[in-house]
Formats: sequence, C-alpha cells, structure tokens
Amino acid sequence: MAGCATPSGSAGHAGETANFKLTFHLDHSAGADQPRVQAIWDFVHSHVLFGYQHARATRTAAEVALERCGVCRDFAHLAITLCRCMNIPARYCTGYLGDIGVLPDPDPMDFSAWFEVYLSNRWYTFDARHNTPRIGRILMARGRDAADVAISTTFGPNTLKRFIVHTDEIIDEPLHSTLLDRMVA
Repeated sequence: MAGCATPSGSAGHAGETANFKLTFHLDHSAGADQPRVQAIWDFVHSHVLFGYQHARATRTAAEVALERCGVCRDFAHLAITLCRCMNIPARYCTGYLGDIGVLPDPDPMDFSAWFEVYLSNRWYTFDARHNTPRIGRILMARGRDAADVAISTTFGPNTLKRFIVHTDEIIDEPLHSTLLDRMVA
C-alpha cells in the first residue's frame, strides 16, 4: 500500500462509505470468539497503513476500511466495529505506549490507542497497529470510542506548543542478603 486508497480513486462519498465490503475469513462454525478476534486483529493490521500524516479526527470505521490508512485510533475503531459486528464485546483504550522491549522507532512515541475484548469472563488487550504483544502500556482511559475518552477537548483556536512524555522501564534490583534475612525472620 503506497498510501490511502478510496474506491475508484475518488475522494469517496456517503454512498460508497455506507456500502463498503470487507473480505476476510471468520470461522463462524467454530463458535469460539478468540479465533474471530485474532482474524479481526490480523485483518486490520494487514489492511490499514499507519501514518501520522493520515490523521483525521472525523474518520469513521467504514472510512478506515475504505481508505485503508489512519493512525492508531483508526485501527482501534475498525477492530472494535468488526468485533461488535460479531457480537464480541469490545472497548476503546487510550494511553501511552513507549518503546520498552522493542527496537527504537524513528518517530517519537506519543499517546496511543488500542482495544480490549471480553473473552472467557475477562478483558484482553489487543493492538491492531502493532499486532504483537507489547509491555509498558500506561492506560489513561477506557470508553466506547475515542470520543468517550478524548485526551483533549478544545473549543476555538488553539496551538499545542510542546508535548513531551518520558517513560522508563523500572528494573527490580536484587535484594541484599541482609534485607532478605530480615524479611524471612
């Protein structure tokens, strides 16, 4: 994928958006939601191109499927929508995801979006942008979608002049034998 795509190379309009079709395989006969979530997770990751230049606050899940590009919020919205279409409870998560345990990313890390799915009586984290388990997530909020948990809601003109977030991995140091002796005694 070189960039955002729309049907017939057009800018897209409501009729096209309402009639989009997705082509991915879900095993309806298995009855298990976990393989369906995995198929959705893989589908969104492989069919949507990530790029900060593709950010658009008004992009719908249908438009993400049509245009095949977006930011982490768009990946999460499409995956949540597909899970809900399969009657699988899903919710939107927003927070910070640093570079702990992965190769450094040339783009500075910032706020991130992922989704959680309710399977086997508990919530599980999925990230369709990265499509691999990650450590070091700092959850800030959960909601139905990004509108529920906006990082910032502004009215009128505004300019973000500076934005810096620092995270560091905390590595437990081994206990000294004297401290361990006191804890055991």
